[in-house]
Amino acid sequence: MGGEAGAGNLPVPIADLTEIATEACDTALEDVQGYDHDQVGQWSSHIINTVLQSLIEATTPDHSDDTYTDTPLPPPYRFNVNCTIIQQGVTAPEASESREKAGKRGMHSASGAYWDVSRDGMWTFKYPNAEDKGLDLVLNIVWFGTN
Repeated sequence: MGGEAGAGNLPVPIADLTEIATEACDTALEDVQGYDHDQVGQWSSHIINTVLQSLIEATTPDHSDDTYTDTPLPPPYRFNVNCTIIQQGVTAPEASESREKAGKRGMHSASGAYWDVSRDGMWTFKYPNAEDKGLDLVLNIVWFGTN
């Protein structure tokens, strides 16, 4: 459930972005049963750091065939990851037979930027498994080309 980015400026393919985001969320929320205000900061930090590490690893050039330097090449992108976790509404007793009748909150998130469309971009991902835990989770990944 990712927002499509322009194909010419992706740091990694959409399928890889989706896999990176899903795995980070799955790992962070593996044992979570529901929203816990005392833990949500840790979940967000884990997701953000995992996504950042994965993106840096996926985009850092491999210089194994470069025999002239031992200095690692810098990644060609800088990244910003935003994680929003929202508690879904409290379920009313009469809503116990269906999720559709539960007290779910509305949510809208929007972003904008001024950048070079040939190297910079943004992608939004709604984690599909969060609803089972009474949450809505949205990741926004922004990248800026450094070259």
